[in-house]
Amino acid sequence: MLRGRETEAMARIRVMDLEALKPREPALVSMNGQDVMLYRRGAEVFAIGNTCAHEGGSLCDGWVESDIVTCPLHGWEFDLRSGACMTIPGESVTRYTATVEDGGIWLEETP
Repeated sequence: MLRGRETEAMARIRVMDLEALKPREPALVSMNGQDVMLYRRGAEVFAIGNTCAHEGGSLCDGWVESDIVTCPLHGWEFDLRSGACMTIPGESVTRYTATVEDGGIWLEETP
């Protein structure tokens, strides 16, 4: 049985309409008070924490190549699929599971 924060982390939340997320343009949404970067490529929607683990830069303001987003402040790179930092092993941002359902994008925090 899940209680408290564990239950909150497992909740699915609709964060925006799919048609509002333009392909290859990052978008900022909020889930449980946390800023989340969404990125759409083809049928895939990626979702990771928006705040760089280094000095808090906005990943939505960075640039994406392949599966990597680069922070605009100091160039730290993060994998869109896992949230893992490619620059400093062991660092990461939160990863969310994004699903598209009924024309909306739903997020769930990935443990």
